[in-house]
Amino acid sequence: MNKEMLKLGSNRSIIRELFEFSKLKKAELGDDKVYDFSLGNPSVPPAKEVNESIKYIIDNKSDTYNHGYTSAQGDNNVREAIANDLNKRYNTSYKKENIYMTCGAAASLCITFRALVESKNDEILAIAPYFTEYKVFVEGAGATFNVVPADLNTFNINFTELEKTVSKNTKAIIVNSPNNPSGVVYTKENLIKLASFLNEKQKEYNHPIYIICDEPYREIVFEGNTVSHIPSLYDNTIVCYSYSKSLSLPGERIGYILVPDKCFESKELYLACLGAGRAYGYVCAPSLFQHVIEACASLTSNMNEYKKNRDLIYNGLTKIGYECVQPQGAFYLFMKALEDDAYNFMEKAKKFNIIVVPSDNFGVKGYVRLAYCVSTETIINSMKAFEKLYKEYNK
Repeated sequence: MNKEMLKLGSNRSIIRELFEFSKLKKAELGDDKVYDFSLGNPSVPPAKEVNESIKYIIDNKSDTYNHGYTSAQGDNNVREAIANDLNKRYNTSYKKENIYMTCGAAASLCITFRALVESKNDEILAIAPYFTEYKVFVEGAGATFNVVPADLNTFNINFTELEKTVSKNTKAIIVNSPNNPSGVVYTKENLIKLASFLNEKQKEYNHPIYIICDEPYREIVFEGNTVSHIPSLYDNTIVCYSYSKSLSLPGERIGYILVPDKCFESKELYLACLGAGRAYGYVCAPSLFQHVIEACASLTSNMNEYKKNRDLIYNGLTKIGYECVQPQGAFYLFMKALEDDAYNFMEKAKKFNIIVVPSDNFGVKGYVRLAYCVSTETIINSMKAFEKLYKEYNK
């Protein structure tokens, strides 16, 4: 068997390991006694129109329509609805031919990497801190994964380190804003600077360098922060999107890839994505939920709940004395551990039934990630445990 796949299957991501640990602790102590901030599983229900659409489709459409195959790239009407929604949001002119329906953002990313990578010499860059699975996805596509070290002052793009990291082998750079794990929204000024830098590098190396936008948290932003539409700033941009967070549908695995016409050889690139999906065995995205998206493409769940949780956890922890990056979006808080070893801090937190994710897996030392897409009661009740943990370190 493939030893690398055996290794991946035998050693789950740290996030999943902690999630499983939490389930065992809850079975032992009760749900209300364990404060699990490990997994980014949306805590707000889907928009009511989602369930209404499911019921309507089941009651009024044929079984073939509901459960049969669609075209590999997705149903025409669904892709048209998504293109129209994007055009209204961003004053663009996308068509259904720019949209490829996928099984969520993870599939979108894997397909995009596979479509672009030609040899193991190709490099795909991530900006630290970054989502842990990027490395697995990139290496699974046969490329080299490299990291742009974090700007620990702002957690925006570190251009000094980017200049050192990019090379003639750089095929693409992943941009995730709002960011998982920091909650930071990259400023428009920084993204314009990134576009200018990459345009210079494309000329220098005489080949395209793509921005791959990983955008599952696009609609979760606070205090007037806005998420720039990067294809409007940089031509060679591919968008990987999921409705997991915006519509609270993580288990339904529905999303899309957007390949704008401005991309270099965009038609061939779109076909390469179809080929990559075929190679990975994605026959088509789930039919029923494609049709649900057709009806709900412009909607979101109640994002106000995440702002409420953000304020509770950020204000509560900083009042105790913890140092935290204030989230501008998504539903994650990046908190400085009370020692340099984030793994050791994680283990000490477990003694107080607090489950947090160490930052080493996100490409940064000395922090932990807290997913605050949990019940408000969990956050409120956890503060006493966090206070005890803090006092443990400050005896």
